[in-house]
Amino acid sequence: MAAETLAATAARSRASSNAGRALKAIEISQYGGPEVLRAAERPAPTAGAGEVLIRVRASGVNRPDVLQRTGNYPVPPGASDIPGLEVAGEIIDGDAQAMAAAGLEMGDRVCALVAGGGYAELCVAPLGQCLPVLRGMSDTEAASLPETFFTVWSNVFDRGHLQAGETLLIQGGTSGIGVTAIQMAKAMGANVIATAGSDDKCKACIAIGADHAVNYKTQDFAEEAKKLTGGKGVDVILDMVAGDYIAREVECLAEDGRLVVIAVQGGTQAQVNAGLVLRRRLTITGSTLRARPVAFKTAIAAALKAKVWPLLEAGKIKPIIHSTFAAADAARAHALMESNQHIGKIVLTW
Repeated sequence: MAAETLAATAARSRASSNAGRALKAIEISQYGGPEVLRAAERPAPTAGAGEVLIRVRASGVNRPDVLQRTGNYPVPPGASDIPGLEVAGEIIDGDAQAMAAAGLEMGDRVCALVAGGGYAELCVAPLGQCLPVLRGMSDTEAASLPETFFTVWSNVFDRGHLQAGETLLIQGGTSGIGVTAIQMAKAMGANVIATAGSDDKCKACIAIGADHAVNYKTQDFAEEAKKLTGGKGVDVILDMVAGDYIAREVECLAEDGRLVVIAVQGGTQAQVNAGLVLRRRLTITGSTLRARPVAFKTAIAAALKAKVWPLLEAGKIKPIIHSTFAAADAARAHALMESNQHIGKIVLTW
């Protein structure tokens, strides 16, 4: 019997043994601080049409998980209330016909973007939102990829239309989104300016690949961006702050510049100089990814597999992980996330 068949048979056996049993998960007992995360048992999920069931080995921790925990990021209709938007592990069950069409089979290692349910031993994922774990990459590394890679590709390249030779300004260069955006933009031939909240974090941004880094606590990022571009301004801004940052970002955009807002940590209200928007032909846009349809996310996954996965395989882009925690220590992971002391991703292991 072929090795692949043996792996598939073993995976199917494990899936059968999981049917109907309880699984370990981390749930939100009530809205509040990190301490509201608690270990729980839930019924094992089952994969439907176009889906796979993943034996989770690692789960990424992201800022939206914190927002969900505090009651500020509603779960989309039909999604699991268990937090967690990205996982890595092995396929143990699923839609066989769809898997065959996608070139996947039982036992394959994948990482996946999910709308919820990632903090659990088993997780169902749409097949189109799964990507292969590359040879030599650990499950922990793989679990750190989907949420930020999907987000950066969708917003910086699809919405922001960043081109080689253009300049990207990234707010929060040492966040999970930031380290991904720095590497991806540089790999695509762009110039990168990143902001960070300390001189040490600015040095980390440079080490990761940014051309310039600005300490937003001691420098005016808008003025620095204009100086660094010879007065021209930046072509694209990836913003996770919003609030009063918006007005300053509009000031430092080049003609035909694009501002892409993906979070509102600084507040939802902003004032904009509409005259500058008109004269410089600026675009202000934004998006959230979690509630978008599977077809939309599938298209992003296809682009990542074609254009970014080869860069990962070649070592031109690398997973950057700050800390790993046992899943039972999810509260500590969330406390670290909220401290803003991390550089890169935080991952839970099962």
